[in-house]
Amino acid sequence: MLAVVLAAVGLLVAAGSAAAADPVTFGQPTAASTFGTTLEFKQPVTLAGSPLRVEILVETPGAIGPTVVPIPPPATGESTLDYKVDLSGGNVVPNTTFTARWRVTDTTCKAWLGPSLDHVYADDRFDWKTLKGDVVRVHWVEGDQAFGRRALKIGDDAVAATAKLLGVTESDPLDFFIYADQQAFYDALGPATRENVGGQAHPDIRTLFALIVPADIDAGWVESVVPPELTHVVFQTAIDNPYHEPPHWLNEGLAVYLSDGYSDFDRAQVAGAVSNGTIIPLDGLAGAFPTTEERFNLAYAESVSTVDRIIRVNGREALVKLIRSYHDGVSDDDAFRAALGRDVAGFQSDWLKELGATPPRRLGPKPAPVGPLPSGWQAPQPDPSFEIVGSAAPQAPAAPAPGRTGNGDDAVRFLVAPLATLGLVVLVVIAAVGVRRLRRGRPDPARWAETGDNRLFGRPSTGVPAGDPSTGADAPDRASAGSRLWSATDWSLPREPDGDGPDDGPTDARLGQGGGEGAGPSGGTGAGADGPEQAPAPEDPSTRS
Repeated sequence: MLAVVLAAVGLLVAAGSAAAADPVTFGQPTAASTFGTTLEFKQPVTLAGSPLRVEILVETPGAIGPTVVPIPPPATGESTLDYKVDLSGGNVVPNTTFTARWRVTDTTCKAWLGPSLDHVYADDRFDWKTLKGDVVRVHWVEGDQAFGRRALKIGDDAVAATAKLLGVTESDPLDFFIYADQQAFYDALGPATRENVGGQAHPDIRTLFALIVPADIDAGWVESVVPPELTHVVFQTAIDNPYHEPPHWLNEGLAVYLSDGYSDFDRAQVAGAVSNGTIIPLDGLAGAFPTTEERFNLAYAESVSTVDRIIRVNGREALVKLIRSYHDGVSDDDAFRAALGRDVAGFQSDWLKELGATPPRRLGPKPAPVGPLPSGWQAPQPDPSFEIVGSAAPQAPAAPAPGRTGNGDDAVRFLVAPLATLGLVVLVVIAAVGVRRLRRGRPDPARWAETGDNRLFGRPSTGVPAGDPSTGADAPDRASAGSRLWSATDWSLPREPDGDGPDDGPTDARLGQGGGEGAGPSGGTGAGADGPEQAPAPEDPSTRS
């Protein structure tokens, strides 16, 4: 008897567990990538029924939320969800971390989230050597340990000095990858990289890429390339906000000033531009710098010149206050007024005046030159429906417009007869229709009550006629059915703004998780195991080589 009772209890427990089992069960997710080829995510899953929707949520650093990519739902039972990202375009740099998780929505619109998985997309073409410092981790391929230690010291010193100046704490690792081959370096940075780049920082993934062969590790230019790029990472820590970036010239000017100061080379560049009137206004340096060598160097020279003036006139504290104020997402003018007492235009005016430079002439769109006109025709005929504007108002044509002959009286006489005839015809038609209706007389109101016809359009009601044999009983009479055509109060749109009313199908269940959805890495549609996807394109800041 005891054995029978225990067996029964076991069966009840098993049945309860089966009833309580989740309709979606996730296994351990995996990810794998090959440089310049693909990144693939896989998720084992067991489904008790056919899901309504299956999606993967993919996110990269700096994105405001994950990109949501729909995947064709698999069959019921055990299967493996699969999603591929196409990286052959070179628009993702190495050391980018992808965070992914799967979401399955059942037929009741309940969403089931799988475990989150982080995967670092690496440049697996090389066997990297690595040394770790205070903050910087240096990775290199060619060169001995002395080469690595030298590069690590340059990096750690630059980060420490900039962090101290800007009053920020840098504790998260910062990766420094050193390439010895130019083609491999440009392959890592992608096809949009400028030809004069010798180093490039990506603050969003806290990574610096540089092109340094072992023989050049002690060259002077190395300390002019590496520290400024690492300064950009610390600068981003100091000003990080989702609203407004500082002007590019302030970022680059600080980086150059901390590594080289306001050098004689840069002073000569600025002096030459002042003398020949080719100085670039600061709002022309707020974004990407020019690409030609002369203007490229001038852009950096002007940038460090402005930072030098701020420090000389207002002091280092004012420079730090200016930079740190951007952390609050303020405008350029607000930041400059708070730190320097002048807006950007006023600061530029003072800077140009000190240099002895003439304020640059503002250039912009110009009207196209007037082309030749056909013989005997001076300008287009004005259209009375709108006003003609432009640099030169057209003159009225000397010759009459095509299709117009005679004077205005002739045109009026030409139209009077046809209009009179048309009006007479309309009157005759109206009279005939009125007479016909009078002869037919008005419908009997009793007939309205009997038939329930729509009084406006003569359309019968939709009620079932009384005594219809198919009902098995007398249905409501047509009079009451007809009255409902006028007294119904349940008119509504297919979907009310507040969500009430008929629905055409289940909607996405909103989850209370951080970050938005639908923004982040750019991706195409999932296509099961073989569906390639476009990968996100991180921002590519211009840097000085």
